[in-house]
Amino acid sequence: MNKRDHFDFLIVGGGIFGVYAAIYLAKQGVHCLLLEKENALFKKASIVNQARLHSGYHYPRSVATALMSDENKERFTHEHRPFINFEFEKFYAIDKLGSFTDSRQFQRFCDFLHIQCEAITGHPAFNMDRLEALFKTTEYTFDPILIARHYEAQLKDYARQIQVHLLSKVINAQAEANSWKVLIENSHGEKRYVQAEQVINATYSGSNAVNRLFGVRDIDLMHEIAEMVFVSAPSIQNLGLTVMDGQFGSIMPYGLSGLHSLSSVAYTHHKVSYDALPTFNCQDQNPSCRPDFTGVCNACPAQPPSNYRKMLSQIRLYFSEQVELHYFNSMFTIKSKLKANYIDDGRPTEISILRENPRFYCIFAGKINSIYEIEKALT
Repeated sequence: MNKRDHFDFLIVGGGIFGVYAAIYLAKQGVHCLLLEKENALFKKASIVNQARLHSGYHYPRSVATALMSDENKERFTHEHRPFINFEFEKFYAIDKLGSFTDSRQFQRFCDFLHIQCEAITGHPAFNMDRLEALFKTTEYTFDPILIARHYEAQLKDYARQIQVHLLSKVINAQAEANSWKVLIENSHGEKRYVQAEQVINATYSGSNAVNRLFGVRDIDLMHEIAEMVFVSAPSIQNLGLTVMDGQFGSIMPYGLSGLHSLSSVAYTHHKVSYDALPTFNCQDQNPSCRPDFTGVCNACPAQPPSNYRKMLSQIRLYFSEQVELHYFNSMFTIKSKLKANYIDDGRPTEISILRENPRFYCIFAGKINSIYEIEKALT
């Protein structure tokens, strides 16, 4: 085995967490191979999200997630300032009907976290007849596309430490003494072995498929096919609203794009899988997408019909008649979460060492603020 096939770390998954881990390690002088099965980095959940820079407000039933969001926010904001939209007012509201959280609970929750929460009695953009309470908060959005370009540039800066292989996948792996011997294959069917002292699985919805290739245990996941809707809303260009807490929704600027992202608890998630691997009936129509090797939903001919009309109808309930929302497009992806957090809707970051000698990490996280948790695990 020649020298270029021997790495300190093999990182599987080219989303934000895998890329950040590679760059962090490269800054320590570590040599990494970053493996991504798609034709580009950042193709899935890293860009198909609401781009909320979480400050904790969104999780009144999961204090642990709220605290972690707020803990990492200041550093993330400082290090990514050019890619963050600070120039809008953000409001949280409680619906009069069917909320799991009332206004007093939400206020106490914010007081406990020491985050801004100012009760507002009225606002011309909103339909106050539908709202129990309205709160002015402080929350920003990041621009996923610009952040992706930023990290792609950093990968080039550390090209001596990081090799990036696109359209490549792990075929099998075995532990040999204190390292991993891994067979990888590219899109041309060419195979080669690489040796890695340690492995990081950062594939998110593909976590269990990769874990199995390395002979380590599954993590207890569920999966959903999710739709993020994008709208043009000039009259509320500098305003965002999230209605809590239950079958409600959220609309806010999508970074610096000029569009708003729109999500809905009731309509964003089209299909759900409680299997360890993301298993959906639409895969029957697209053989290139399998539970153990999922495709890119945005390019899939079997993607579900859009729910944008239902989502727009829902969010319009909370705005005055003068506010116009115009559909632009939708993006789809697989979202995964730990089954243990189904009830409280928490999104904790879990970085597990699933094997020692040789070491195997599995990173599972859904909030971009949490990228710094990688540093704690790898120290």
